[in-house]
Amino acid sequence: MILVDDLGWADIGANHPETFYETPNIDGMAANGLRFSQAYSAHPVCSPTRAALMTGKHPNRVQITDWIPGFNRDKENWPLATPEISHELPLEETTLAEKFKENGYQTFFVGKWHLGEEPRYWPEYQGFDRNIGGWSVGAPQLKQGQANGYYSPYGNPRLEDGPEGEYLTERLTSESIRFIQQRGEEPFFLYLAFYTVHTPIQAAPTKHDYFLRKKENLETKPGQQAYRPEGTGQTKLIQDNAAYASMVSAMDENVGRLLQALEDAGLSDNTWVVFTSDNGGLSTLFTEGAPTANGPLRAGKGWCYEGGIRVPFIVQGPGISRQGSVSETPVVSMDVFPTLLSLAQIPHDAGDGKDLSPLILENGQIEREELFWHYPHYHGSAWKPGSAIRIDHWKLIHFYETGLSELYNLDNDPGETENLAASHPEKAASLENILMQKLKETGALLPQRR
Repeated sequence: MILVDDLGWADIGANHPETFYETPNIDGMAANGLRFSQAYSAHPVCSPTRAALMTGKHPNRVQITDWIPGFNRDKENWPLATPEISHELPLEETTLAEKFKENGYQTFFVGKWHLGEEPRYWPEYQGFDRNIGGWSVGAPQLKQGQANGYYSPYGNPRLEDGPEGEYLTERLTSESIRFIQQRGEEPFFLYLAFYTVHTPIQAAPTKHDYFLRKKENLETKPGQQAYRPEGTGQTKLIQDNAAYASMVSAMDENVGRLLQALEDAGLSDNTWVVFTSDNGGLSTLFTEGAPTANGPLRAGKGWCYEGGIRVPFIVQGPGISRQGSVSETPVVSMDVFPTLLSLAQIPHDAGDGKDLSPLILENGQIEREELFWHYPHYHGSAWKPGSAIRIDHWKLIHFYETGLSELYNLDNDPGETENLAASHPEKAASLENILMQKLKETGALLPQRR
């Protein structure tokens, strides 16, 4: 399992051939596997999606509906009081790692955890035999004299500092490869959760100069805007950040290293690999300056528009029914839990996710009526509390401050530019009613007027 932090749907070439970035190894995974073109994260920010991946449950059910510990800037001036969240994934929850471990698998976690502020909730207590790099925080630390972000020293209690100049993305991959090389005879579950491409945006040691030159040669289309207003924020519309591009490139190179390690170990024909992201790319902030753009999708991380929740999702493995195929079936983070367990033939209880193995192995279908998201909090992207639902090609977003909903036809308008709520009031009312039912069924907590 490879999870990248904040990687947008449009950040990989397989999804967006016009991307400024270069991802040949990830694109190679798509060519050898199955790519889901309409894949979603369970939530617009990280911790809830990570909980969903680990449990197969909607984030509402574990009361992790914001990143841990959450956004509190200017809280006293918010019109709405937002609900409290759980600051850890409860130990009572059955995790993906625990299911694998119960069935004789070695389990190894490396990278970003962000599902518990106290050590007793970290990966080694959630079913993983080993934990390298996973602790309370959600981003590389910058503390003068103690931590240098993506460069050693890391200031991470679960990761020993490396030599001067060592880059975190390479180190985490090296730890993963070492595990593969030193594994026993038992099957294994390796969960590599990169910290990249989350802020701080720090150029990787390779290709930064290359992308600086590439940026100089970018051709701006006539009338092309660099930003557009998004609520009280600004959304970046052009991919041109060379440092961010170098981080994407370094991540892609290390995905290639990991896949080559599987090949060298003779495991490529007997190993499933899933690649995805925890939310959309960071394109929208209160002010200009976000590192990436998600066009043609709207907005980015923190928002329930497509740019905030549509993500890369690729499955590669020994039983793909049609290598290089693309599925337009909407899928979501919770699906990883039942899918991997089904591929491993491990019995499991039904959760909120769907088993995607019929799509992967048989070119079949899955039954799903709706996808829905609940983000009842304020966020540094300028998002205000709201929820969203998708049924077929219809998508509704409901905002709690105003009580208003927006309706979009994703088939005709994937960029969510034309709000159809006024022209299709019955459809909007129907989706809003179903959304509220789903929120109630999953125990969602709602913001309240002060």
